[in-house]
Amino acid sequence: MELILLGNDFKYELEKLCRIFLPFEKINIVSEMVEGENLAVAEIEKTGDSLLCNAWLSLGGKNAAFSEEIPLGSDEKDKELKLAQCLFNCFCKITGYKSSWGILTGVRPAKLFANLCRKQGKDQTKKYFSEELFVESNKISLCEETFGTEEEIINKSEKDWFSLYISIPFCPTRCAYCSFVSHSIGQAKKLVPDYVKLLCEEIKQTAEIAKQCNLKLKTVYMGGGTPTSITPSQMDEILCAVETNFDLSNVLEFTVEAGRPDTVTSEMLGVLKKHKISRISINPQTMNDEVLKTIGRNHTAKMVVDAFNLARQMGFNNINMDLIAGLPGDTAESFKETVDKLLALAPESITVHSLAMKRASDLTAQGVLHTVKSGKTAETMVEYARKALTENGILPYYMYRQSKTVGNLENVGYAKKGYESLYNVYIMDETHTILGVGASAVTKLKSPNGPEISRIFNFKYPYEYISRYDELAARKKGIAEFYEQHGG
Repeated sequence: MELILLGNDFKYELEKLCRIFLPFEKINIVSEMVEGENLAVAEIEKTGDSLLCNAWLSLGGKNAAFSEEIPLGSDEKDKELKLAQCLFNCFCKITGYKSSWGILTGVRPAKLFANLCRKQGKDQTKKYFSEELFVESNKISLCEETFGTEEEIINKSEKDWFSLYISIPFCPTRCAYCSFVSHSIGQAKKLVPDYVKLLCEEIKQTAEIAKQCNLKLKTVYMGGGTPTSITPSQMDEILCAVETNFDLSNVLEFTVEAGRPDTVTSEMLGVLKKHKISRISINPQTMNDEVLKTIGRNHTAKMVVDAFNLARQMGFNNINMDLIAGLPGDTAESFKETVDKLLALAPESITVHSLAMKRASDLTAQGVLHTVKSGKTAETMVEYARKALTENGILPYYMYRQSKTVGNLENVGYAKKGYESLYNVYIMDETHTILGVGASAVTKLKSPNGPEISRIFNFKYPYEYISRYDELAARKKGIAEFYEQHGG
């Protein structure tokens, strides 16, 4: 598709809006009229004492046009908003599909809702979301519910707090929908010993820098990948490094993603228990065995139940479980059964993701792309999950969105009161500094005295992390430099 911008340069937002309806199509942005079959035109022109925002869309042999008049002195934000509304209306008319998030394309809708509430009050914010952003009432109420719990957690954070993220980029197998940097443990087994050794070294270095900057560790999150795909002794080595180098006496939460049920063994759980891990995830994604096969998972629904029960028997009383709405082969009824089965297990939290079809996933490579129909099914799924979880006292506490997500939907963490993951809120809100260690980890530095944020990226792949570790270690000097510049 050609996106033609005339009299404006709103490339970023208008391209993202087009991707709501055309997530996998290449979009070329030009600043003059061209000919073609699939064209989107967004134009601002002066007409007397006002400006006219025009949008015209030609798609699949159908045409639509919308215009809005605004005052001549309108600021850039208002111009962009009106153009987006007009173009959105064109897409809705031609496709017959209206995203429940309207023209809102940002990653953190609850954060936007919260910021606007602080400036103009809740009633005006809800009106703006509805009338200007075209967000439907169910998503506005989701923002409102999420924002309330998020704010309580955010307000706990103090200037000198930070969180630690530990990356273990290995999995038993690669899921068909996965776009993360993760490697099958079978293929990458020879890399793991060197990876663990250097990870422990980076943990030590990072702890020294945190101490130098007078930072206090409050939450730890070990993710991946599937951290429990390494051996229990390797896990023990990493956790010993954390305990040796960081002061954990005031840590409020330590999460390890056990992830795949086929990696949850009594030996692994014993190591986690020994190190006083306070929260784990056991993630089925679905309780439909046929769908599990389709997405490349080697476990069954029964193995999920067995792993969960084993963790309970070994004393884990804060367990999260992840689900994905919109998986290929799944139906609304099957997803409902999955939600009901997990509720019967009574985990402390359930995270409901919407399938994101990223370019790097195997499903995308195979040409399995979501459609308007699959988006509507996924919408039914997430709405059932929200209703069922809420009725069982498992309430939304954090939310984020991704591009190329089925139905342009959201990912929501639900938890029983008092079992919310602090780390999830802090990283989504960008509340305080997150120090990342391991391959593909990102250190996100947040100024304690202002809005400034800076990032330090680790090398993505384990082999690169190992071979170029000295370069990575040198980058970490940027942490102290950031705090020297922005104050402690």
